[in-house]
Amino acid sequence: MDLLHELHPQALRIAALLRARGEKVAVADGATGGLIAATLLTVPGALDFFVGGGVVYSLRARDVLFALPRDAYKGMRGASADYAMLQARAIRDNFHSQWGLAESGSVGGSSHPSGAPAGRSVAALTGPDGERTRLLETASDDRIANMAAFTRNALEAFEDALRGAGERAIKE
Repeated sequence: MDLLHELHPQALRIAALLRARGEKVAVADGATGGLIAATLLTVPGALDFFVGGGVVYSLRARDVLFALPRDAYKGMRGASADYAMLQARAIRDNFHSQWGLAESGSVGGSSHPSGAPAGRSVAALTGPDGERTRLLETASDDRIANMAAFTRNALEAFEDALRGAGERAIKE
C-alpha cells in the first residue's frame, strides 16, 4: 500500500519516541478503518510500544472495546471532540497503556449517523502529557482520500504530542 509506505517513516519516529519514553499506545480507529494501527504496525518489534486496539465502526464494537455503559455517550455525537476523547480514554484504560489514540470521523460516500458532514475527523489523544484533540475538515466526499487524510491527521497529532508541540489541551 502506498499510504503505508508513505507513513512508515513517521511510524518509525513515533516508535522511537515511545520506546525512549518507555510508553505504549492503544488505538481506536474509527473512520480510518484500521489504518492508524496498521501504520504503527509497519515498525518491526511494534510490540515494544503498541498494545492493541480495534476498529470502532458499530455500537457493538464500541461496547466491546470500551466497556462503557451506553449512557456514557449521552449528549455526544460522532465525529466530535468529546466523543473521540471518551474513546481515547477508554481504549487507554482498557488496554492498560500510557497513551490512548482515537479517531472519529465521517469519511463520506454515505450519510453519517450523527449527521456529521463528510470530511470531518477528530483525532483525540490522552496520555502522560495531557489530552489533545485535532480537528480536520477536508470538505470532501472522497471516502478513500478522507481515510488517508484522517490517518495522517491522527498520526501527526500523536507525533506532535510526543514531541511536546502545542496542541489544544483539554482540561478535565
